[in-house]
Formats: sequence, structure tokens, C-alpha cells
Amino acid sequence: MSLSIQQLTKYYGQQAALNNVSFELHAGEIAGFLGPNGAGKSTLMKIVTGYISADAGTVSVCGEKVTETGLETRRMIGYLPEHNPLYPDLYVKEYLQFVAGMYHLGKQSKSRVDEMIERTGLTGEYKKRIGQLSKGYRQRVGLAQALIHDPKVLILDEPTTGLDPNQLTEIRNLIIEVGKEKTVLFSTHIMQEVKAICKRVIIINNGKLVADSTEDSLLHEVDKDRFGALVEFAGVIVPDRLCSIPGVLRVDPIGKNTFQVTSTTDVRSDIFRLAVETNIPLLTLQQQAQSMEDVFKKLTN
Repeated sequence: MSLSIQQLTKYYGQQAALNNVSFELHAGEIAGFLGPNGAGKSTLMKIVTGYISADAGTVSVCGEKVTETGLETRRMIGYLPEHNPLYPDLYVKEYLQFVAGMYHLGKQSKSRVDEMIERTGLTGEYKKRIGQLSKGYRQRVGLAQALIHDPKVLILDEPTTGLDPNQLTEIRNLIIEVGKEKTVLFSTHIMQEVKAICKRVIIINNGKLVADSTEDSLLHEVDKDRFGALVEFAGVIVPDRLCSIPGVLRVDPIGKNTFQVTSTTDVRSDIFRLAVETNIPLLTLQQQAQSMEDVFKKLTN
């Protein structure tokens, strides 16, 4: 495997930021790394990159153990942190040349800088100072520096923050392309990103691993004991009437005379009978599959 995390534990004072977390990722695998704020995601990423040390457990990249002083493993890792640290007074190309120099790319520096400018969509911006760029373009510069030394493992902490819809599509496609040959650990709060990019989903909560599977498997796990229905009536109906249907767990108003009904069984026929009994026509009665948002809420609530 390219990335191996075994029994990783980290304390800040008396608080466990990570508690015995273990998982492995292979080359060609893009894993979505999810969790609420404060769950321990950024702490784990900082340990993986050698930025901070763990209190217990090990991290290995391509069989080499990661330490705070291990330069060889750092050369195999590309890292885009959540708060992208850049030098605003440097020109884009100048900054990437500086990063290439830190990785001792030598004669490859010019070609790698030019390639990263093109691949990350910076062709029209590379002559500008970084401080003049929009947040979206600064994210592109951060992604370019993470990729410039051709790492085996790519750690991305909220990489699509601040991107407009067109930029999102371009960066998603780049990450997917990169993920064909590298190992990518991709942290995000945007569930659509998981669906669009990730083959695997890893969720932590309060420093503990609570899920590690494919999206389809996690959705099936939620679906097996929950049903969802979108209901819209042509007139006013008291939500308590829906709540009184056997098997209904929750009724959430989401619009005028429109409700999201969550139940333990399929209650659509009961809802139809209720519409007949109250003489209030149904405009919509649609079964809804559970989403990654539902999975996330269930596992981290």
C-alpha cells in the first residue's frame, strides 16, 4: 500500500484529537476524508505529512515510516493545507520555481513548473503576484505546489474552497486524473465532492474512525432501516396527521405544504389514504433515497 496509518493517537492536553485510528490506502485510490469540525481530520493530515508527531501509532508512505525529521518520506507526499500558505509578494511562476528548488528538482524545475501552470489552469495568471489572485486561483497555486515534485501520496485539506462552479469542475477533473496514478486523501465538507471524486469514504468523529467503505455500501447501510418520502399537498394539512401514521419517525417541513417524511417502512400508500380521507389532493409523493448527508448525520450526530 502507498499510505498506511496504524493505531494513530494524538492528545492535546487531556483531549484526544485522534484515538486509535487505522486505515490503509493504495495507489490509484481517492478517499474522501469526512468529519465534523474538530473531529481530528487536520490533525491526522498534519501527522501524515510529518508536520507534527503522534503520541502513539505509526504512519508509513510506500513502506517508509513518517517522522518529523524524515525528508525522504516528505518527498513522497504532496500537501495542500486548509489554510493555503503562500507568499503574496511573489509572482506565481517565481513561487513555483522557489518550491521546485526546495525539492531539488534541478534540471527538471523548468519543465515541472511549466507543466503545473498548464495543468492547474494558471496559464493566464502566472505573471501576476499571488496577492493579486482571487481565492480560487490561490487554491490552484497551492495545488500546483503540492504536485510539482510528482509525489506518490497527495493530501488535500478542503482543496475546492472558494472555487466557482467552472473552476470546481476543472479542479475535480485534475484530482481525478491525478488519482489514477497516486494515492489521494481528500478532506471536504461538501458531499457532492465525495460523489464526484471519491471511490472510498472515511469518516471520523471525536477522533475515532466511524466508517470506512464505498459510498454505495454506506448508503445501503442507512437505507436498510430508513425510508424517505417527499410529500406535497395542494392544501394545508397538519403535520401531526403525518406523524400519526405507523412507522413515521420524523416529519420535516421543507416548503409550503411540503414535507420530508422519514419512516421505518414505506408509508406512501398510507400517505395516499390520508390525502383521500382529508380530501386534500397530492401534488407530489416521491420516494427519496438516503444521501451522504444522511449517512454523515447518522454517524456523527
